Amino acid sequence: MTTQTQSLYRWKDDPVLTVEHLSMRFGGLLAINDLSFEVGRGDITALIGPNGAGKTTVFNCVTGFYKPTEGRIVARHGKGAQTEAVDHATRTGKRWHKSGEGAVFLLERMPDHEISQKAKVARTFQNIRLFGGMTVLENLLVAQHNTLMVASGYTVGGILGLPSFKKAEKAAIKKAVYWLEHVGLVDRADDAAGDLPYGDQRRLEIARAMCLDPQVLCLDEPAAGLNPRESADLNMFLRYIRDTHGTSILLIEHDMGVVMEISDHVVVLDYGVKISDGDAAAVKNDPKVIAAYLGVDDEAEIDVPEVRQDLSGAKGVPHE
Repeated sequence: MTTQTQSLYRWKDDPVLTVEHLSMRFGGLLAINDLSFEVGRGDITALIGPNGAGKTTVFNCVTGFYKPTEGRIVARHGKGAQTEAVDHATRTGKRWHKSGEGAVFLLERMPDHEISQKAKVARTFQNIRLFGGMTVLENLLVAQHNTLMVASGYTVGGILGLPSFKKAEKAAIKKAVYWLEHVGLVDRADDAAGDLPYGDQRRLEIARAMCLDPQVLCLDEPAAGLNPRESADLNMFLRYIRDTHGTSILLIEHDMGVVMEISDHVVVLDYGVKISDGDAAAVKNDPKVIAAYLGVDDEAEIDVPEVRQDLSGAKGVPHE
């Protein structure tokens, strides 16, 4: 069995997240067209494609910012595909269903706050969205807001300083300090987040997402604007998150050095359609991917049948 075949079986046999026949329309514009792919448990999965391919739209559907026009998005806690639990939730109209194998969540039915709180799917943004006026530490405590609010009895316990709240607050600070140490920002915990250099803000945003203890971490262009040293540090950090905490990572990235170095699985979009799906080595050499990224100047020079067929479907290019 080849390495690629082993990878394919891994993310198909134990998917932490499955996107099934996803379509997203904005009026007359079809941004995503019948997209299906899996994110393997414990994998780093890259979603790549040219500008305008629909990558961020997929993220927005997965994390609840958009409700897809069609399709099903399933997150799983526990091993395996849990097919019976998924079918039960789908059939009965539930948003999630717990079973002996774990739990499944139909994300397209859930509001965004439940996707992060219950399904444990967290994300960062292409444009950094920190609370610039808050301190670095406060940004990580905000991510633990739900836990602190419950422990405080929704403010009353916090005002009175009840032991349960003090215990939860101490644990929240400990978790925040842990992640600040791992992104090299513990010495700047009391500085305003908006005063940090760009690369530090990128790492802080990832640390804030990790304070949610996500099963799936969605990163929208985490290496954007980073220099080569910062990109190398990011690669090490993402591997640490995956290997030490068992967090599955789904990332959008244009830096192919980052993608090819750390990705277990790569999914390629072009014009809202999946054109390739496999490990990094297979995708990198796929003629359809090369055509999508490099373009073609002359239709007569397209001599690869798969490329011609794909371009015909996506761009309306005639073929023989």
